[in-house]
Amino acid sequence: MGWSIAEHMRTSLIVDALRAAQAERGCLSGAIFHSDHGAQYTSAAFARVCEQLGVVQSMGAVGSSADNAAAESFNASLKRETLEGKGLKRWKSVKHARLAVFAWINRYNTRRRHSANGQLSPLIYEQRTASLELAA
Repeated sequence: MGWSIAEHMRTSLIVDALRAAQAERGCLSGAIFHSDHGAQYTSAAFARVCEQLGVVQSMGAVGSSADNAAAESFNASLKRETLEGKGLKRWKSVKHARLAVFAWINRYNTRRRHSANGQLSPLIYEQRTASLELAA
């Protein structure tokens, strides 16, 4: 997963996150980027970047958070476990807050167990899936 943090919600933030995913994973051709209908996701600039990278855009129904349940769950966990009720007062600076979010996302993407993966961490799940694909 690629991610980016900014004090705005412009298209450049989403493009930065997609480019971070590309830097982390390499080729994104065939990957699906699912989002809501926010202006940054429906922009021509974002559509161009997706097309350049071979990423398929997918959008949920308007007004239905259930269509984007995985992202809603992720954001709720991040807020609850890292940010909620603490705000920037918890950290010495915005930089420290960003580092805390980075540490949380890194753990979430690598070591934290996920019910969608049969309670395996993403790293273990990916290793097992890759091994099964190679064996087939």
